Amino acid sequence: MSQLSLFSAEQTEPSPRDLAGLLATSGQIVQLGGSARVSVVVADEWRAQAIASMIDEAGLRSQLDTSDEGSPLVRTLAAPELQPMAVAWTRGAAKAAPSTWVPGPRALRAWALAGGDVDGVHYLLALDPHAPESAPVLATALMRAGVAPTLVGTRGSKPALRVSGHRRLLRLRESIGDPPTAAAEAHWPRP
Repeated sequence: MSQLSLFSAEQTEPSPRDLAGLLATSGQIVQLGGSARVSVVVADEWRAQAIASMIDEAGLRSQLDTSDEGSPLVRTLAAPELQPMAVAWTRGAAKAAPSTWVPGPRALRAWALAGGDVDGVHYLLALDPHAPESAPVLATALMRAGVAPTLVGTRGSKPALRVSGHRRLLRLRESIGDPPTAAAEAHWPRP
């Protein structure tokens, strides 16, 4: 039996800022006047459902759809609460992780929901292959959150931060909480 961390996603108040975890992976943010919208294409329907729940819990409205390729797509409706995040996460027209970002437990959970998966005895948090300059920034951000990763796959189409070792995996699992569904268990960190 594991002890619930006081700093886990289940114990942290939801906020629109949590959705920055989606931007750490393949999520996108678009500015629309004084508002912004976050969207992410995911591999599984359970991921989309869980992210939609996070969006709703944060006081925003979610929308589920299907991408042109047939994958689940989840997005927020345009909201002024997301505008500061749009400013922080963009340089010109490109997405770029802010150097001062430290992901809280719910942002880490969003990241794991959108782009986390088991890789043998390791856990991978996917990065956006279209924002390669953000990879070292996000590695540092994860270290600031208490989980030291290794940057992998930077020369390929699937860059990620790899979390290895019992303590690091335990810290990540305590932070992001339990998997949202039984289907998610196979894709969740295993200390």
